[in-house]
Amino acid sequence: MPSTTDKNHPYRQRYFYAAYWVMVTLIFLYDRTYLIQKAGLPNFFICAVVRVSLLIGLAWLNIHWLIPKFLLHKKYVTYFSLVLLLLLSYLVVQSLYDFYLFGYVLGPGRNARLSASLIYNFTHTSLYLLLTIALKFSMDWYEQKKIVQEIRLEKLQAEVNYLRSQINPHFLFNALNNLYALTLKKSDEAPAVVLKLAELMEYMLYESEQAVIPLDKEISYLNNYLELEKIRQDKHADIRLTVTGDVQQCWLPPFLIFPLVENAFKHGVSKTVDNAFLHINIQAGATLTINIENNKGNMTPPVQSGGIGLLNLRKRLELLFPGKHTLEVTDHPDRFQVHLKIMR
Repeated sequence: MPSTTDKNHPYRQRYFYAAYWVMVTLIFLYDRTYLIQKAGLPNFFICAVVRVSLLIGLAWLNIHWLIPKFLLHKKYVTYFSLVLLLLLSYLVVQSLYDFYLFGYVLGPGRNARLSASLIYNFTHTSLYLLLTIALKFSMDWYEQKKIVQEIRLEKLQAEVNYLRSQINPHFLFNALNNLYALTLKKSDEAPAVVLKLAELMEYMLYESEQAVIPLDKEISYLNNYLELEKIRQDKHADIRLTVTGDVQQCWLPPFLIFPLVENAFKHGVSKTVDNAFLHINIQAGATLTINIENNKGNMTPPVQSGGIGLLNLRKRLELLFPGKHTLEVTDHPDRFQVHLKIMR
């Protein structure tokens, strides 16, 4: 599918060229108003139209024929020879028309000598030609830069989508393990777990495809996940989730907080650990702040872990919020502390 840049590229160039030639015409009209008395208003405007039309034709031949065919192929001698030939041809036609209309060749002043007028016209025509060349290369450079930027953004989005797609099977693997543990114990809470899991799967199937979602949906997802973990922990751990701020007006990519919470259960919160706890504090505002604190078990610190969840999150943050986020994981003697800040 062609990009927006590709569709607008020719129109944008036409607008720039049109504005440029309107400016050239206005400069000529303003500079040579004294010719109205000599030749009359109709002839004066005809002169301006002919002069600017010849300049446009000269510039068009240069931009669409000489530059692509010779200059870009490094045939410099041929290119500059043909440009010089075009300039001289233009000067001959323009001078003959001026002489026919006014009785002399228009130059720097009303009574300028022929040689001075020819040099003046050659210099100014060359300048107009150089300006059109500069305008073309500037616009081409700008459009090329936009195309490269679009390709880069598409590549980043593809990488983000790939990283996000890894979360679903990763989460499902852990959730099924939890359910398996409950069924082994023939727990009465297994049906509730299946229901919660169904709600989570619905979230994964429909909400996770969105680029961004309201924070309250992510929190609802987290609550379901925490309820599953509470069941698995036999209510053994102190699990709390505190939310402040307007969560409906705060938007973020889905599954951004989940890896941090999951990591806490992997590296500390367990029913085999006394006084296990997990405290999650989310503050929504101009800056989204997430603080997670959990007890420390006999596990490797999460910052050194090679698990999919945390590594995935770091990559996603770098792609989605370059230079606008901080993620700190602190290993205290008795607990882990995670601090995530995203400037929106």
